[in-house]
Amino acid sequence: MNGEFDFNTLTQRATTPGSAAPDLSGSREQNQIRVISSLEEMRAAVEAVAANAQRLMSIYTPDLEPDLYDQNGFLEIVKRFVLARRFAKVRVLLSDSGRLLRDNNRFIAMGRRLTSCIDIRPAAMAARPRSSGHPGGYLIADDRAIVYRVRMDRWDGVADLNNPPVARQYLDEFDEIWHASAPDDARQATR
Repeated sequence: MNGEFDFNTLTQRATTPGSAAPDLSGSREQNQIRVISSLEEMRAAVEAVAANAQRLMSIYTPDLEPDLYDQNGFLEIVKRFVLARRFAKVRVLLSDSGRLLRDNNRFIAMGRRLTSCIDIRPAAMAARPRSSGHPGGYLIADDRAIVYRVRMDRWDGVADLNNPPVARQYLDEFDEIWHASAPDDARQATR
C-alpha cells in the first residue's frame, strides 16, 4: 500500500491501558476500534461490518474462508443486502482460489445465482501487494467500515464501523487490484 498506514496504530489505540474495548454495535458517528483475537470475535466483526454496508461490500480473502464467509449469519446479511438494495454490489478478490475448486462453498453458489450483484475474481498475481505486512484478508463496507485480519493462520485483527480514512485506504488498494484482475475483455473495454 502506498499510504503505509498500519493497523498496529489502531491496535495500540484500542488497547491503551484503562480503556475498554469498544462495542461494534454502537453509533456510526464515532470511531469504535475493536481488537479481535478469536474466531467468534472475527465472525461477529465480519457480520457487523457487512451489516453496515449500504451500497458496496469489498472482500479480499485467500479463498472465501468457510469459517467466516460460509456461515448462515453472514450469508443472510449478504442476501438481504443484495436483494433489498437496487444498486448493491459485493466484490470479492481471491488471492488463492485453488481450494475453491475442491470445496462446496455456499457463498460461491449464491454468487452464481446473483451474478449481477456478486462478482468474484481471482486476484491477478502482478497486482497483489508485495509487502510482507499485507493482511490475511479484509472486508470493507462502502468506504466507512472495515474488518482487517492480520494473518491467515490466526484470527487476530481489528474492526471499526466508522473509520473512513482507513477504509478508503484499503478500498483504494482493493480497487487497484480489482481493475488489474478484470477479465481480459473487460480490461480492453476500459482502455
